[in-house]
Amino acid sequence: MTNPSKLSRSIQGSVALITGATSGIGLATAYLLALEGATVCVTDLDESRVDRVVTHIRESGGIAHGWVLDVRNRQHIDSVIAEINAKLGGLDLLVNNAGISLFSKIDANDYESKWAQSIDILLTAQVRIIRASLCLLRQSAHPRIVNIASTEGLGATPYGSPYTAAKHGVIGLTRALAVELGPEQITVNCVCPGPVNTGMTAALSDEDKTVFAKRRTALKRYAEPEEIAHGILNLLLPASQYITGVALPVDGGLSIRNA
Repeated sequence: MTNPSKLSRSIQGSVALITGATSGIGLATAYLLALEGATVCVTDLDESRVDRVVTHIRESGGIAHGWVLDVRNRQHIDSVIAEINAKLGGLDLLVNNAGISLFSKIDANDYESKWAQSIDILLTAQVRIIRASLCLLRQSAHPRIVNIASTEGLGATPYGSPYTAAKHGVIGLTRALAVELGPEQITVNCVCPGPVNTGMTAALSDEDKTVFAKRRTALKRYAEPEEIAHGILNLLLPASQYITGVALPVDGGLSIRNA
């Protein structure tokens, strides 16, 4: 039997890449991984926000580097991955978090545009990042990939088919790559957040959030981004070496409540 004490629960010294790392769940994850001793690669589209997050992590005693990254552009991704390798000497942990939230009726004039954007940014972009990162992850002693899906990947909401289809796709991608990359000991998992207080939900009133949370979740509240980040961290640990292909709901019990 393996001695449990030999299965490390520390990511100290690991290099972690997080997409969409300047707000919401991505931001909370960047801070948490830095607090846990990882060197964090903060990426997002807005250079000023990237710089601000990197500065704050460093002022808090963590190690962080920043890159502007457009997850829609494979050449841009390849360039950033090459720079990460040159500067940091590898990559151990990948968190595919970048996202948008677009809803539309199926017969709306802008439906196909929102569909294309949703699939591109929420699903295809994760494929691009993984493909570009594989050469470095294969050299890691404990390579981990965590894709961010949603409870929308486990169910559906009216007028949300572009988002919902993309998130279902993330779960399918995660499972397929877990099987494909398993022989190389690369684990691939995804986290399915439920209702979270982020920029995407900021337009909702507190009253609407309270009504929804009490009606749908077991814990009867929205999550804070930090609570999702801890779910992500658990799947990144070296000790989580036998967990792969999992779609982990971090949803306050939303996905298990019938009434």
